[in-house]
Amino acid sequence: MGRPSQRERTLERIRDICLGFPETSERLSHGAPTFFVLGKRAFLMVLTNHHGDGRFAVWCAAPAGMQGMLVEADPERFFVPPYVGHRGWLGVRLDRGVHWDELTGIAEDAYTEVAPPKLVESTRPADRQ
Repeated sequence: MGRPSQRERTLERIRDICLGFPETSERLSHGAPTFFVLGKRAFLMVLTNHHGDGRFAVWCAAPAGMQGMLVEADPERFFVPPYVGHRGWLGVRLDRGVHWDELTGIAEDAYTEVAPPKLVESTRPADRQ
């Protein structure tokens, strides 16, 4: 799972990514740092050794089909998280090396899945709208 100081640095970087999206906030949910859109809908959680699973990971909303594709492609890094996996959420191990560009894209996808369309549109550059 990595050293506590390493996990804290990773959490700080994830926090910077998630709180950089419009109208996001963070609070503990089920004992884990969780990021919300408009204070209501969770889009990403950071979990350490959830119920003794030995993982340091994020669980996040994911576009349809993404969970299955990533879990099949790399089951050492991606997994179906309990409780929310049946809704298509994706588990991403952080204790197997973090690919920051990839994780940033995954967090952006999670935000996009949960945020209202008008809020999502406000995050896109004018030339992509």
